[in-house]
Amino acid sequence: MDSNDTPPDDRPASDSEEDNLHDASARDRTADISHDVDINDVLDDEEENQGLFDDLLSGEPIFENKEVLRPSYTPRELPHRNEQINRMATILVSALRGDTPSNILIYGKTGTGKTASAKFVSNELESTSQRYDVPCEVEYINCEVTDTQYRVLAQLANKFIEKNRAVITKRVDDLTDRRSAITDGDATLDMSPFDSTAAIDDRIETLKTDREAMDSVPMTGWPTDRVYSSFFEAVDYHERVAVIMLDEIDKLVEKSGDDTLYNLSRMNSELENSRISIMGISNDLKFTDFLDPRVKSSLGEEEIVFPPYDANQLRDILQHRADVAFKHGALTEDVIPLCAAFAAQEHGDARRALDLLRTAGELAERGQADTVEEGHVRQAQDKIELDRVVEVVRTLPTQSKIVLFAIILLEKNGVHNINTGEVFNIYKHLCEEIDADVLTQRRVTDLISELDMLGIVNAVVVSKGRYGRTKEISLSVPVDETEAVLLSDSRLGDIENAQPFVQARFDN
Repeated sequence: MDSNDTPPDDRPASDSEEDNLHDASARDRTADISHDVDINDVLDDEEENQGLFDDLLSGEPIFENKEVLRPSYTPRELPHRNEQINRMATILVSALRGDTPSNILIYGKTGTGKTASAKFVSNELESTSQRYDVPCEVEYINCEVTDTQYRVLAQLANKFIEKNRAVITKRVDDLTDRRSAITDGDATLDMSPFDSTAAIDDRIETLKTDREAMDSVPMTGWPTDRVYSSFFEAVDYHERVAVIMLDEIDKLVEKSGDDTLYNLSRMNSELENSRISIMGISNDLKFTDFLDPRVKSSLGEEEIVFPPYDANQLRDILQHRADVAFKHGALTEDVIPLCAAFAAQEHGDARRALDLLRTAGELAERGQADTVEEGHVRQAQDKIELDRVVEVVRTLPTQSKIVLFAIILLEKNGVHNINTGEVFNIYKHLCEEIDADVLTQRRVTDLISELDMLGIVNAVVVSKGRYGRTKEISLSVPVDETEAVLLSDSRLGDIENAQPFVQARFDN
């Protein structure tokens, strides 16, 4: 045998033979799998594993841009508010001339376009100031959330500090570029406020020191006078006109008095570089009655009232938003008029009308309907009303909740024309059950009147002839949903266990 020959049994398999072996092995595995798995089962599993949201995404969406229907959206055009917008503009235009605008108080009920109009004018003011290179800024504060003097001043201080840092950073970058150009011979010190590159370096270091010294104000922990000083220094750091918009300004006065407004309204006499103007927005036409006369006179230099919308105006607003919010042909003809009619019944609230239209669209989309119809609007009306009731009941004080639960127990046990005495008897037993303080019957009567004002119960005073007068009380809200909200309050403990006692009492 030749030395180059290899025994037949010891020869390595050729590439083609290795491929054949690999294919045979793969066929064997495929055959094994085909015996164990049915191809129809695989397809069924794929369909079942599409996921929770696949079916929901398979339908054609109704909305084009749902955000247009939310209260936070500021439209480019506000129908039926041109008069109020023009008045605000004529007052604030002085800011673009470097003068101090008059303070403005804006009044109107909820949903009359106050905040949207004020934000629209503010956006226009800022964009115009940038075009004309005039330092003019608008800062917005929601006083329903930021409702103390400390928080208002801290939030304003931090906003101006942030803007000051940005201004300083830009100035440092510009000066650094100028110094580099001078060093490279591309520019000279002529027509420059600096007489040397060393002076430019000194200015850059000064700006950097200023930026490092601007500490943000914490939302708690500092003395109020220190917070005020930080705000004052921040707003007066460079020349500007600042318009401070205080939305729900009555909530600030109600919570912490008029000290904030007094300080803000008097700042201009102490500021050197800047000027501020206050724009207050309120639902309460009488909140200024509680202000110090000096604050009232300086704050209310100009007053603008926003009247409620009527049904036709609401229809125009809804149509204007719906054209952007929904896909073409997604609304039937009766949807917008019905939404406008419902909202017009409640003092012309455009916010309510927009919520109604948005909720109707969401209900239609969840039901995978092709269009929003009248039935969806009526469902949305019921849902919003129920949500309102739930929120009102959820935020009631504990004693009011116990009184309301007493009325629910009486109604559930077949008592009609409930009087105050019956409510008070059940109320006392419920308080004993959960170890709560028992109020006097007069105070319980006052709580019933408050529930009546909130629309939760209907309390009517009726005459009993020689037996005097009494209140006949009935629920104005769904029993089961209201009871569920009450029982979800952990403070009420095991109040539900009091029901058997109430039933026994009525049996007797």
